[in-house]
Amino acid sequence: MNYSGIQDKVAIVTGAGEGIGFSVAQLLVKAGAQVVLNDLDAEKAQRAAEKINGGNATACLSFPGDASVIDTINALVDFTIEKFGKVNFIVPNAGITLFGSFLDFTPDSFQKVIDLNLKGAFFLAQRAAKEIIKQGDRGSMVFMSSQVGIQAYQHLTAYGMTKAALRMMAKNLAYVLGKHQITANAVAPGATLTERTAKEQPDYEGIWGQLNPNNRVGTPEDIAKTVLFLLSEEASHINGQTIPVDGGWTVGGKYPEDIH
Repeated sequence: MNYSGIQDKVAIVTGAGEGIGFSVAQLLVKAGAQVVLNDLDAEKAQRAAEKINGGNATACLSFPGDASVIDTINALVDFTIEKFGKVNFIVPNAGITLFGSFLDFTPDSFQKVIDLNLKGAFFLAQRAAKEIIKQGDRGSMVFMSSQVGIQAYQHLTAYGMTKAALRMMAKNLAYVLGKHQITANAVAPGATLTERTAKEQPDYEGIWGQLNPNNRVGTPEDIAKTVLFLLSEEASHINGQTIPVDGGWTVGGKYPEDIH
């Protein structure tokens, strides 16, 4: 990706041991950025950073920890500044999907979804914004919404609420932080074939290939390319927006039960 404004910038990507977050971190490094890659699993985070670096241990560093915990968030930003001297971009990608009937969904499950999907993103953005303002540099944030933050989906009420809220967070932060030359946007991935989704649903690729108007399932790279664009100088006048990357599902796709 030959986007400008990425070279020599420093990014934090959470939930990046695999899947979409990993692809985002990988493309950022290829574009010349330095990245701190976070994942709850320390070994997975380390392996991901090593794979991205490919022998060059300076471009991508791993930082394990729970991205919903305030102390972890602060330590993550402190680590980034200690190692790279600044922070310019954040992609709060860490999230949890918990399926469950609305009538039976438990307070514990609800709190888990809220803590990681919303609280983690909110306070990482808050801390990073303070640092970017202090630096007097341009900054950018891309939040990870979802197609089910736009369109209702069975058994994902709590999850869908959080993903819709991330779209509104981008709008509000664009209004609040724009004067500091910080943009805030979101992407809304559709069905994306990752290590996790492949395990969760048999023939995930085949099913969603039928449901999406463009007749294929999404890839992590599809999402990561859009994130890279939104972080770039070319997108510097795009602020407070959400871009669905879903093969057209939210404008005319079908649900799994429609196959039958």
